[in-house]
Amino acid sequence: MLTYLAKRLAALLPTLLIASFIVFIFIHLIPGDPIYVLLGDQATPEQVEALRREMGLDQPILVQYALWLGRVVQGDFGTSIFFDAPVLSVILDGAETSVLLASITMVWIVVFGVPIGIISATRQGTWVDQFFSGGAMFFASVPTFWLGLYLILVFAAGLGWMPSSGYPSIFEEGGLANLRYLVLPSLALAAPNAALIVRLTRASMLDVAREDYVRTALAKGISPNRVVLKHVFRNALLAVVSAFGFTFVALVSEAVVTETVFSLPGIGRLVVQSILRRDYPVIQGVMLVIVMLYLCINLLVDLAYRWLDPRVRLT
Repeated sequence: MLTYLAKRLAALLPTLLIASFIVFIFIHLIPGDPIYVLLGDQATPEQVEALRREMGLDQPILVQYALWLGRVVQGDFGTSIFFDAPVLSVILDGAETSVLLASITMVWIVVFGVPIGIISATRQGTWVDQFFSGGAMFFASVPTFWLGLYLILVFAAGLGWMPSSGYPSIFEEGGLANLRYLVLPSLALAAPNAALIVRLTRASMLDVAREDYVRTALAKGISPNRVVLKHVFRNALLAVVSAFGFTFVALVSEAVVTETVFSLPGIGRLVVQSILRRDYPVIQGVMLVIVMLYLCINLLVDLAYRWLDPRVRLT
C-alpha cells in the first residue's frame, strides 16, 4: 500500500506540470486583453505598453509560463488583476461556499440516491421499481436552474422557510445557522445527481446479483436481506464510489448555473467572471487547484476500492 501511494504521489508531479502548461497556454489564447479591461478602451498606446511591460505580458509566452510556475512552486499564485488581491485569498473566499455546497449536496445524494437505488434493484420489475426509475429519469432531465427557481418560488417567496439568495460565511455573525442559505441550492444540485446515482446503484446491484457467489449464498439459506447488504451492495459500491468522487469535484467546479441563480459567491461563478474580465492569474490558479482536486479524489477512490474489495490489487 505504501509503495503504491508513493508511486501515485510521484506521478502527480508530471501530471500537474502538463496540466498547468495546457491551462496556461489555452488561457492566453482566449480572445481579449486584460490591459484594456483595466485601462478601458480610451487608453493611449503608451499607457497600454507601460502596463503590459509592468505586468510582464510583453515577454514570450514560454517565459511568462516559466516565471509563473516558479512563483507557484513557492506558493505564490500571483495577484488578481481585477480584485488586486492574492489569487489564493480570492480562491479561498469562493472555496468555502463551493465546498460546503458540494458537501451538503453529497449528503442529499447519499441519503436519497443510494437507498432508492437499492429498493429499486430489489423490487426489479414491480411498480415500485418503475416509479423510482421514472422519477430518476425525470429529475435527471430537469435543468437545475428551472428547479432552483421553483424552489425559490415555493420555499422562499411562498412559504418563507428558507432564504432565496446569498450566503454569509459561517465564520461571520450567525455561524452554522448560515448553512440554511445553502439548503435550496444544494437540493437543486442534488436532484439530477441523485437521479444518476439511483440509476447507477440499481444497475450495479443487478449486475452483481447475477454472480454465482450470490446464488450460492442464497442456496445456503442465508437471509435475502443479508445477502443484499453484505454481498450484493458492498460489491456494487465499487462503481458508485467512483461516481461519488468525480461528482463531488464536478459540484465544486461546475455549479456556476446554480451559484448564479442563488447569487452564491462560489468557485464556478468566480471562474466565469474571471474569464469575462480576462483575469489570467485567477483563472490559472483556479484551474490548477481543480486539477489537483481531481487527482487527489482519483487517488482516494482507488484506495477506497482496495478497502471495499480486498481482491483489488493496487499496482
